[in-house]
Amino acid sequence: MFLPKYPDSPTPPPAHTHTPTDTPVPVRRSLPSVSIDQKAVIALVVGGVVLTALLAAVALTAISVAVAAVVLRSMLRDHHRR
Repeated sequence: MFLPKYPDSPTPPPAHTHTPTDTPVPVRRSLPSVSIDQKAVIALVVGGVVLTALLAAVALTAISVAVAAVVLRSMLRDHHRR
């Protein structure tokens, strides 16, 4: 009759065995360096100043138009009441 072979030690093998890997960890590639010259920085700063000035001019114009509209509305209301 055939009997199964049992291990000699009564303790079961560990469920998780850690095997060290010999493969190297992949190295992260760095982004290519971008050379920024002084002219590009100056152009960027000048462009930012110009755009900021234009935005301020548009905001000032909108406020002026709103104030003029309120004044004209008030004057026309007073004119129609007479």
